[in-house]
Formats: sequence, structure tokens, C-alpha cells
Amino acid sequence: MTKKQNFRTESDILGQKQVPEEALYGVQTARAIENFHISGNLLCSYPNFIRGMAITKKAAAMANVEVEMITKEQGEAIMWACDQLIEGRYHDQFPFDMIQGGAGTSTNMAANEVIANLALERMGHQRGEYQYCSPNDVVNASQSTNDAYPCAIHMALALEHLESMPHLEQIIAALDSKSKEFAHVIKMCRTQLQD
Repeated sequence: MTKKQNFRTESDILGQKQVPEEALYGVQTARAIENFHISGNLLCSYPNFIRGMAITKKAAAMANVEVEMITKEQGEAIMWACDQLIEGRYHDQFPFDMIQGGAGTSTNMAANEVIANLALERMGHQRGEYQYCSPNDVVNASQSTNDAYPCAIHMALALEHLESMPHLEQIIAALDSKSKEFAHVIKMCRTQLQD
């Protein structure tokens, strides 16, 4: 016996769409899932990129609360939601191709929708009740995909760098050890990493 899936109705400028009720993403992410089958590599397979997007969105929420673009309640809920993504939770809610048409709008909107729905639940509302915390007008306040997406990529690269440092240090130590081990061997020259 299969379990019947329930849906909620969401809408955007293109019209209404059914979104799985349990999904944290919304209508624009659902469209990205349908429309972009380019590389076969799903965004959920890139945890540091999702973390980078969450760090970017958290910083924007902090600034937006400070300048009163969004309420303190919305900001705190958004920051909490971002922390969930930073900690590695809910990455499965980004089940669409890493490569999309445009400048990363689907990725930016997916982050906005997931963060908005987590924030809504934190504030005591249902998923999709965007009148209380809109993905576009609240989570994405004062932002553009053309800024948020590259910032998230830079954050992801910094996170990847931090994760690779212990491995690079092991390689450096191993090369240093080998240089000492073979220091007594007479060589005519040293070309690149020949020795």
C-alpha cells in the first residue's frame, strides 16, 4: 500500500502549482525541479554551497532587522532557519539541478523558500503562509540574486578551503619528510617537483 501524498497550492507570476505539503521549498523551486535537467548533479550534493547561501541570507537578515526593513520577529526566525541549514539540516530540500538557466535565480529562490518556511514554522505558522514571512519580500529583502549567489559561492569556497587545510598540511608534512629522507642523494638539478 502506498502512502497518498498531500499537496498545498502556491502561486507565482506564472500561476498556481501544487507543492508537496511536506516540502520546505515552494513554487519556484518546484518549477526548477521540473524545468532544469542539465547536469544531473543536484544542489543538495553541495552542502557547503547551501551553507554559503545560508550564511549570506543570515547576514542580510541581520542587516535588514537593524535598518527595520523586516521585523525583529521575522529576522530572528530567519536567522534561526539559516542556522539550521548551516548546521547541515534540510539540505534534501534542494533537489534540483546545480546548473540552471539564468544567474542562479532558482538557487536563490529555493534558499528563500526553504528559509521562509522554516521561519514560518518557528513563528507558529504553516508552510506557505507567506503573508507572515515572504520568500521574496522578507527573506530576500534588500538583495539580488546577482549579489547573493556570487557571495554564497565565495562563502562555499572559503568553507571548502577550511575543510581541505588539514589534508594540505598532511601533504606538506609528507613532502617535508621525504625531502629530509632523500637530502643525501646527489642530484644534478631540481626540476619542478622531480625529487
